[in-house]
Amino acid sequence: MNRLADSQSPYLLQHASNPVDWWPWGEEAMTEAKRRDVPVLLSVGYSACHWCHVMAHESFEDAATAELINEHFVAVKVDREERPDVDAVYMEAVQAATGQGGWPMTVFLTPDAEPFYFGTYFPPEPRHGMPSFGQILEGVRSAWADRRDEVGEVAGRIVADLAGRSLAGAMPADRRPPGPEELLGALMGLTREFDAVHGGFGGAPKFPPSMALEFLLRHHARTGSEAALEMVQATGAAMARGGIYDQLGGGFARYAVDATWTVPHFEKMLYDNALLCRTYAHLWRSTGSDLARWIAVETADFMVRELRTEQGGFASALDADSDDGTGKHVEGAYYVWTPEQLRAVLGDEDAEFAATCFGVTEEGTFEEGASVLQLPDTEGLVDAERVASVKRRLLVARDERPRPGRDDKVVASWNGLAIAALAETGAYFDRPDLIQAATDAADLLVRVHMDWHARLHRTSRDGTPGANSGVLEDYADVAEGFLTLASVTGEGVWVEFAGFLLDTVLLQFTSEDGALYDTAADAEALIRRPQDPTDNATPSGWTAAAGSLLSYAALTGSGLHRDAAERALGIVTALAGRAPRFIGWGLAVAEAALDGPREVAVVGAQGDPATVALHRAALLGTAPGAVVALGAPGADEVPLLQDRPLVDGQPGAYVCRHFTCERPTTDPEELTERLGG
Repeated sequence: MNRLADSQSPYLLQHASNPVDWWPWGEEAMTEAKRRDVPVLLSVGYSACHWCHVMAHESFEDAATAELINEHFVAVKVDREERPDVDAVYMEAVQAATGQGGWPMTVFLTPDAEPFYFGTYFPPEPRHGMPSFGQILEGVRSAWADRRDEVGEVAGRIVADLAGRSLAGAMPADRRPPGPEELLGALMGLTREFDAVHGGFGGAPKFPPSMALEFLLRHHARTGSEAALEMVQATGAAMARGGIYDQLGGGFARYAVDATWTVPHFEKMLYDNALLCRTYAHLWRSTGSDLARWIAVETADFMVRELRTEQGGFASALDADSDDGTGKHVEGAYYVWTPEQLRAVLGDEDAEFAATCFGVTEEGTFEEGASVLQLPDTEGLVDAERVASVKRRLLVARDERPRPGRDDKVVASWNGLAIAALAETGAYFDRPDLIQAATDAADLLVRVHMDWHARLHRTSRDGTPGANSGVLEDYADVAEGFLTLASVTGEGVWVEFAGFLLDTVLLQFTSEDGALYDTAADAEALIRRPQDPTDNATPSGWTAAAGSLLSYAALTGSGLHRDAAERALGIVTALAGRAPRFIGWGLAVAEAALDGPREVAVVGAQGDPATVALHRAALLGTAPGAVVALGAPGADEVPLLQDRPLVDGQPGAYVCRHFTCERPTTDPEELTERLGG
């Protein structure tokens, strides 16, 4: 009996009709494996994963394969986006054993949940040096039946190895945050890995380096380093004009399969777009770049248009695959174009123009002669109005194609990232609708995801919370979103909500030595309590918490939260020079800590033009990680505003740093100078 039909997860629901007798993760599945004395087949993926769909179609929908699985295993299906803790623990084992990882992840466990054999995608027949999935199943079945002692020894060694992995040795003895030397070393490390031809870091596949770019922007703001800014500008332009960016509808795909940003893996994730929206908004703030403004606004509009749910939150992802018009699901079918398709929509003359403009060729840049749209830098050489007209017509035609599926579960942490991005983008570019969208999402998180004990549900769907508890990144990123929303709106209640969440971080996720765990102390016990300070597709929970703790401390004066942030940044000191690409958010937070961060209190009646001008200048300041509080005289919702009177009867701004405050100013231009805007 397949037990996934009652799941909230769109990914698990995709497997609810499989002939495989799937179980959701939990003690019941392990008890069943013990009762039957069979191993557990753990399959982990997510709804927008192309190769997850491929393996499902080839193997999990196949009756003969399902019969083999059902007879000899207890099959457990996990949505990694619902259970990042389960995913992290077993992915660590996969990577340690094989040197690589990815999804779908396939792990065989003892009934005690101890792993003993690993892999990712397995084909239905032997291919490219890989055994078939059937061969793997037979091999594991045989080993379990005939070499049980050997299996137990392997599982025991793996669990012992995982348990022995500790970050304690990586932390500096004094737990100090990075100083100027470590941050300069990180800059040098990124410079060595920078692709000066195509932008970004490293080779193929190439992922958007959002967190590293935020560090470089903050480093430039603090030090004036032109090299740091140039890497951001080059990477931002290359991604914006490449195939990884949807040139018609806005929004970024997950990554490029090549080093030139030409061909993406077409799934669109909320977290990528939230992070990149904010990065481009900050790039505009630093440079005034029209391209950065365009991408930030278009990406924000994409999130609201395509990912917003009826309840006001934001859905997780759009699928990479869609119907190609023949009933066959094909990766990228919704997004790619042939010259013939252009002619059918635009006519010969405009089709030729569009092909030249967007790099559509007869040979194609993707599969079967299709091309991924790109937008080379042709400023001044191409009629901008004609480009816009062509884009509108192609977008209308594309909207008639079968659309990619949408994973409509709401993930707390990713919504926190979206709230921060939309609030700032709305404030920078005078888009109150974006600020309202951020506020609506924040309201949903409080109403549906957050309980009276300041504990978070990680997911919800259709306004109903899921059963899975929030992990560290949920608390940290939601707090970041709330604090950013407070700075933009002047509504201090969001600071209060952030404080509740961060107190939970201190109580449930922080060890005595200042290290952080990804799961709460009272969470379900796994074979290892996951703990990872390095960035993946999103900021690590560890460094995201450091950032939120630091900002909260600056707004409230809390020494407890400041000390916790600085202790957490100790791991960044250890990793800054060795792995800067993978600790980017920690480096960005360290830049804020080194700069202060600066604390700006804007006092005046909301809506007063003078108050509005000062508030805007404060938000547009580039000082790393500066915090902004806005309120009327006498407001005390945010401690930073307390005892701040008007300045000679006029709205004023107070700037403080390192426990020292400058004289207040009523001049927005002077405030801009002080904050590096």
